[in-house]
Amino acid sequence: MVESVSILGNSAPIENGVNHVKLLPASNDDHEGVIVDMKEPMEPDVFLTLLRASLSLWRQQAKRGVWIKLPIELVNLVETAVKEGFWYHHAEPSYLMLVYWIPETASTIPANASHRVGIGAIVINDKREVLVVQEKSGRFRGTGVWKIPTGVVDEGEDIFKAAMREVKEETGIDTEFQEILAFRQSHKSFFGKSDLFFLCFLHPLSFDIQNQELEIEAAQVISGNAQGVTSLVIQWMPFEEYAAQPFAQKHELFKYIADLCLAKLDRSYAGFSPLPTTSFFNDQISYLYSNIQDLKRTSSADHQ
Repeated sequence: MVESVSILGNSAPIENGVNHVKLLPASNDDHEGVIVDMKEPMEPDVFLTLLRASLSLWRQQAKRGVWIKLPIELVNLVETAVKEGFWYHHAEPSYLMLVYWIPETASTIPANASHRVGIGAIVINDKREVLVVQEKSGRFRGTGVWKIPTGVVDEGEDIFKAAMREVKEETGIDTEFQEILAFRQSHKSFFGKSDLFFLCFLHPLSFDIQNQELEIEAAQVISGNAQGVTSLVIQWMPFEEYAAQPFAQKHELFKYIADLCLAKLDRSYAGFSPLPTTSFFNDQISYLYSNIQDLKRTSSADHQ
């Protein structure tokens, strides 16, 4: 006779009502694996006993990947799990995720997030003036190079919202997002991760620049002799001078940015704008970036 007993939120088989086995608190995932979400304090020796018993049961059940989520308060259990064959998958400020692959086949556990997402914001007003900054720290410190505002997309933040936020934080300018003009993928950059950099085009809704001392030395929309600007006064200054900077002429990425600006100003280049759509997995809104200009033209032609 086979019975079951619920211990620590799980059920373990009992042969003839004799083999009472305690298990770790776990739930099934969608890929024939289990997720252990540790919450209660536990001594390493107790954890080891429960872990070994649980792995034995999961092998019998033909489970595959095992995920153990250890909150930072249970850091004392990390060494025990690693000695049993678990490895680090990823870490967040409040927890560490460990994984283990049970079958003898090659692991199909997905790797940790491989990319960081960044944005560059091209803001041009009706006078063909582009918003640029001189950084106070980082790679461009002390170079005198004027560059567009850049930043990193926050977790759970949409690309177009990140672009507007970064411009506001660095310069005080309110903007309306227009399009993604291009994007670049590079590798082995931030903590060894790959990097996706989206070049965004925005229209200014305000013109009163605010100097953020912690992030920039100055910000201006080029309109005059950039070489004559030596103070921290923020100005609007013309696109041609931004593009004529020796650094922008020398480095391909900056030159491509200038070329894209020019193509957009001449209205001969259509980028990608966000189209709201419902996710496959839930009711949350996500965004599909598309060439809306050509999409509308094609749709209109189909209805004629």
